[in-house]
Amino acid sequence: MNGRYRKDIKIDQYVSIVEKHNQRSGERTEGVVKNILTKSPQHPHGIKVRLETGEVGRVQEILEED
Repeated sequence: MNGRYRKDIKIDQYVSIVEKHNQRSGERTEGVVKNILTKSPQHPHGIKVRLETGEVGRVQEILEED
């Protein structure tokens, strides 16, 4: 599932994000959502979140924890 809709993203969910400085390369970071930073219900590039580790980026994919 992609991360374009705020309703699909929940706190403590495992996601894959792209940080601002990695947008060109598309390098992703995986982690657990701590805060949802985008206020609008959707965003074409993904909802911006803060992970528990402190990284901030836009959700590219919602992952299943193993």
